[in-house]
Amino acid sequence: MTWLLIGALTVGCYFFKASGVLAAGNLRLSSNGESALSYLTPAVLSGLIMVQTFDGGGTLEIGAITIGVVVGAIAACAKTPFPLVLVLASVATAITRLL
Repeated sequence: MTWLLIGALTVGCYFFKASGVLAAGNLRLSSNGESALSYLTPAVLSGLIMVQTFDGGGTLEIGAITIGVVVGAIAACAKTPFPLVLVLASVATAITRLL
């Protein structure tokens, strides 16, 4: 890519971001719209986690990252403090990669 194209894309991104902020001050959603929008963030985040966990370049991959996510999910369901959840998931991933 050329620097001109990168600059044009940068300006375009900032334009859309600024127009969204300005439009948000004038637009209000209905209560049903706000309720539906509140469910969108967890759904998108869950989808990203699933793709990063199981994507092996277009194929289903179950490996060390999957083990770490499963261990972290089990620890979170057991109401373990969040820093410990991160440590447990990291250790499980590292041990799996060593094996």
